[in-house]
Formats: sequence, C-alpha cells, structure tokens
Amino acid sequence: MGMVAFVFPGQGSQYVGMGKDLHEKSADARSLFEAADKILGFSLSRLCFDGPDEELRQTKNTQPAIFLHSVVLTKLYRGPLAAMAAGHSLGEYSALVYAGALSFEDGLKLVRLRGELMHRAGTEQPGTMAAIVGLDPKTIDEVCGAATKEGVVQPANFNSPGQVVISGSTAGVRRAMEMAKGRGAKLVKELQVSGAFHSPLMESAKAGLKKALEATKICDSSIPVYANVTAKSVLRGEEIRELLVLQLTSPVRWEESVVNMARDGATTFVEVGPSKVLQGLVRRIDGKAEIKGMEKITDLSA
Repeated sequence: MGMVAFVFPGQGSQYVGMGKDLHEKSADARSLFEAADKILGFSLSRLCFDGPDEELRQTKNTQPAIFLHSVVLTKLYRGPLAAMAAGHSLGEYSALVYAGALSFEDGLKLVRLRGELMHRAGTEQPGTMAAIVGLDPKTIDEVCGAATKEGVVQPANFNSPGQVVISGSTAGVRRAMEMAKGRGAKLVKELQVSGAFHSPLMESAKAGLKKALEATKICDSSIPVYANVTAKSVLRGEEIRELLVLQLTSPVRWEESVVNMARDGATTFVEVGPSKVLQGLVRRIDGKAEIKGMEKITDLSA
C-alpha cells in the first residue's frame, strides 16, 4: 500500500480568482479568509478573488495569498492524512502548517513578512532569475561558476530533470544564460521576478526573518516535512527554524525532495493550492507516481 504525500506550491502559481469558490461554498473557508484579513489588517481575500493582477503579483501579497489558499484547502479536506509533505520555497510554510509545526496565524504573518523582506532585498540588491531547460545540474554548476566573473549567480531551484532556475545579479545571470546556450541548453528564459530569490542577494532579508522565526513558536512536526535546503525529512522544531532561515539564500532541491519522498514510500502526490506547477514537475521526476491536485471545492469531495 503506497503512501500519500502532500506538496504545496510556491510563488508563480497565483491567479486572480484563486480560492473564490471555496469562499462562496464553505462557511469554514469564509471564516478562515476573514481571519486572515483581520490578522494582516487588509483584505487579502479580496485581492485573491478580484485582483488586480499586478497587485497580486507583488511578492508581499503573492506569498500570503498562495499560503492562504493552500491552508484553507487542508482545513476543509476530510480525507486520510498525508504521510509526508513538502513545499516549494514559500510552500514549505504551508507544508509546516499542515504538519502542525506552525500555527495558521504565525505562518501567515511569517509569509507576509518574508514577502516584504524579499521585496526589499530585491530593491536594495537588484537581480534576476532565469530558467534553463535541457542541461544537467553539474553543467549548470560549471556555467554559474564561470559566470561569477561577471557577478553573483548560482542555481536557485533544481525543479525536475533538465529544469533548473538560476538566480543572481543581472550581469551574472545574463552571462550564465549565454554560456548555457553555448553548452546546448534547449531553452533559456529570464523570469519576471522582483529579485534574485534563493541567492546570496537575499542575504539582507535573512536577519529580519531570523528574528521573526526566533520569536515564533515552532513545534516538532507530526509528519516528516522534506526541507528545500537539504531535500531530507525533518521533524524537530529547532531544525525547522534553522532551515527556514537558510532557505532564503539556498537552492530549492525540489527534484531530490520528490525522489526521496518516493524512496520513502510515497506513491501518490497531491498538490494542494493554486495551479498545477508541481504536478508537472513531479510527473517529470517520478513517472510512476499517481498525481492529483486539490485546488477547487469539487476536488475536496474527489
């Protein structure tokens, strides 16, 4: 009998209208959306449902929006508990709330702050990110290493076989993009982001996040959560806290995380939250896995 893993999406999965059906059809969802608006002191729910898109796309709003959608779904879900969980970047916070390590309120405050700090770091230390398709991680490491003569650049997300995102200064990233093309990459594309996430250029966001995390109660989790930084399962609250600080400037080891979850018995992966980004990634990482999404109210009964 295989196990179920819940996976939680990160930035880039948001869209105007997300969570609206949950709010319309469930009183429990309504009370959670209202609680979130109250905690944050502005109407995040209205931003999720009605936009405008350019406001929803701002990091400080995107992060709590996706987190809220994911957590509301887990609170409405009545099926068997997942045996393990993981989240992509921001999604790690949603996973930790599901696993009982963080409260809903603390998680929401942290992701709002994390978004604000990351936005500020992106303004103070401007940079960019780019997706590279069709090269192996070793080649990308070499390319980044060589391109650092132009400026900071490192792998930011190891997403799936042959899909890696790099991050750093604009000069460093653009040089690495040219070199990746020269090494035979199938696709090289700069991303629309407000900063060099998961790179050393996020260093200035670390102090503020560390301070907030130190003041937050983090419990041991009830199920293993596979951490972005290590791709290994973590249960201890103290370790979770340290890894969340490191996560800002470290690559997201998503491919390895999914491989490790499958090795540890996961045969079904359920993406909990907006869009289908992780379903696509998991499909490319583990062709045998059963893949589902939990996004709309109709998915909850299925």
